[in-house]
Amino acid sequence: MAIRAFISSLRRQTTTTTTTTSLFRDSSLFLRASSPNSCCSVELHYEARFLSSVASPSHVAGRGSLKDKDSRLRFPSGESPTTLLKNWTNEGRKIAVSELKRKYKKLLGAKRYRDALEILEWMEIHSKNQMSVEDYANGLELTLRMRGITKAEEYFERLPSSASRKAAFLPILCSYVRQRDAAKAEAFMVKMNELGLILDAHPFNEMMKLYVATSQHLKVQQVIEQMKQNQIPRNVLSYNLWMCACGEALEVNKAEMVYMEMVDDQTVEVGWSGLCTLANVYIKAGLVDKALVATKNAEKKLSPSKRRGYFFLMTMYSSLKNKEGVLRVWEASKAVGGGRISCADYICVLSCLVKLGAIVEAEGVFVEWESNCRNYDMRVANVLLGTYVRSGMMEKAESFHYHTIEKGGNPNYKTWEILIEGWVKTQKMDKAVSAMKKGLSRLKSCHWRPSENILMPIAEYFEQQGNLEEANDYLRIIHHLGVSSLPLYKLLLRFHLQAQKPVPHILSMMEKDEIEMDDEITALVRASTSGANCNQ
Repeated sequence: MAIRAFISSLRRQTTTTTTTTSLFRDSSLFLRASSPNSCCSVELHYEARFLSSVASPSHVAGRGSLKDKDSRLRFPSGESPTTLLKNWTNEGRKIAVSELKRKYKKLLGAKRYRDALEILEWMEIHSKNQMSVEDYANGLELTLRMRGITKAEEYFERLPSSASRKAAFLPILCSYVRQRDAAKAEAFMVKMNELGLILDAHPFNEMMKLYVATSQHLKVQQVIEQMKQNQIPRNVLSYNLWMCACGEALEVNKAEMVYMEMVDDQTVEVGWSGLCTLANVYIKAGLVDKALVATKNAEKKLSPSKRRGYFFLMTMYSSLKNKEGVLRVWEASKAVGGGRISCADYICVLSCLVKLGAIVEAEGVFVEWESNCRNYDMRVANVLLGTYVRSGMMEKAESFHYHTIEKGGNPNYKTWEILIEGWVKTQKMDKAVSAMKKGLSRLKSCHWRPSENILMPIAEYFEQQGNLEEANDYLRIIHHLGVSSLPLYKLLLRFHLQAQKPVPHILSMMEKDEIEMDDEITALVRASTSGANCNQ
């Protein structure tokens, strides 16, 4: 029973007393037969594609008038490009389409997506014949980002040419995949096939991602068969997804056959990612020795100029409980790519080491980071802090916490969450309460939602101390932040019932939070309301 209905009923009593589509419809569901020579290039990471084609982020100068000393049209932040363009043309000025294209791409680079979309929409109305395939692709991606899938579908339907549809359809398919909407994705693939737009591996890879994510492993094999039937070359991602599906189904022999097929494919260069995928298959099957061999072979294929693979390999060695492998790849990564090692890289290696219980080695890496860091990023320190707390070393955790503050670190919500967990476990509740207040103060600028494991012990502490005022203040904050729960309300109702205090404010908060009633809370509300009536 919802709290609103229950309370209404209770008040009436008180007044009386006192006053999916199939995947393969036919053999050519996804594709018409086509020549492999007709393949076009559609980037898999479509968002990266259109962002990489624009200028680097920069601030758009000037506010106020449309015309500066150079008589150039500008789009100040906070002002509608549509309004500015209308004013500009109403004053009799002309706008070159080439200039509008340059402007919207500059806005893309500055991540002013809404403003860029407005310019593209203006172009579509006033200069449609001069819009390129790239412009339409960017327009669809921006529509999808800013206005959602329904508007993006409408945009796609009014694209003027096959070329523009070919350039723009992949983002819609990717959106269906992210939503795990197999029916829409399959129907869209059928439609794209009918338009003759599916000419390379990327849309097939998206479908395989969907089927792996939704545990439809047999459909992955069907997608591969469709690619072969229509002579669509597989790429590295195609083979990796195929192996991944085999691994999820615990078909190790089949995964090995897929890997050998990839090795024999002259159009594919087998690198570290393929071997890591095979290693993961072995790990899932409990074949640790085979997984270690595959991981070591992957290590030999790491790039001397790109760091990404190194940190993936570290996580692999960590999964295999191989500390030496983690440290070896970490040392090798330092000579790669030039430039500084990022905080994210340090977080990765620290996480791998503490997962293996290699605290001493992790401390050494942390000291290295601390001696080289320009800005003291508490996310790096939190990895070690969490390790100390989970290992029951609260004194060391507190000492380390004070050390990070002395070094200029600014504790974030995660810092306080880690410390609260430790202090709750060691029954240092005064410290836990203080840390909770500091952590909650950070919620204005982040999306942290404390778990019940730390929220409830603090409420119980107030109850044990008989501190009703603090408990009420605490509940109001938790309610305001949207993290209150049924157990928390039960505790506060019991507390108020014991103290013979009225509970209208609690009932009001429960109603706003749409708390569902169970038998226990129903009894508590009845008792609290009855007590209040008796005290009148």
